[in-house]
Amino acid sequence: MRPVFQLEGAEVQFGAARALHGVSLTVEEGEQLCVIGPSGSGKTTALGLMNGRRMPSAGSVRVFGEETGGMTAGRLREVRRDLAWVPQDLGLVPNLRVIQNVLSGRAGRLGFWGLLRRMVLTPMADAEAVHGLLARLGIPEKLYERTDTLSGGQQQRVAIARALYQAPAAILADEPVASVDPGRARSLLRLLTTAAAEEGVTLVMSLHHVELAREFFPRLVGLREGRVMFDQSVEETTREELDELYALGEAGD
Repeated sequence: MRPVFQLEGAEVQFGAARALHGVSLTVEEGEQLCVIGPSGSGKTTALGLMNGRRMPSAGSVRVFGEETGGMTAGRLREVRRDLAWVPQDLGLVPNLRVIQNVLSGRAGRLGFWGLLRRMVLTPMADAEAVHGLLARLGIPEKLYERTDTLSGGQQQRVAIARALYQAPAAILADEPVASVDPGRARSLLRLLTTAAAEEGVTLVMSLHHVELAREFFPRLVGLREGRVMFDQSVEETTREELDELYALGEAGD
């Protein structure tokens, strides 16, 4: 296996405030890892470093062995074609049909005009591929529905389908189940972790819900106030460590 993400002493500064303090971690190819911690702990910032949306103020971040700080804008775009991003707000276009939102997962590979052509005149092979992903996620009948007519849980499945359609080497998901009830969250996490494992895709997710993280991820990274408190297997993580991680309350994002 090769390292997909390598953070070494990574720091992020927002004005006078430091969001990350010397964060170091390595994520191997095919690994599934969950970053946990209270609000304001730096989870979103850490994932932003991994997908090149943010650069470190100090330290280094490597993606597929290449330091992001040394990449040109064009090279960074190339690298990010292999990184699927599922943000907290899902990033879907409400007035597009489901198939169009899923097709947008390959925007980085197709370019604007290539994607536009696919959306207007979708080849049968692409429509079948998207339908297959939606079937896998339990909503094949929504293929041509407007996205804003779907429930919150169904829209989350569309966002997952878009990430998988991108055919990425890694998926970075930032609190993807924050707005749904625990039962639906479990269903979505089961779908995403299973699909990632079947495709051999590296999965890094941030979650606030500790029990969900413990249930679905073999490795946990605990962040508090921008510092790594622990980085270990779920079996090694004690209740005392989890209590300490959240003991200081919410700092606010």
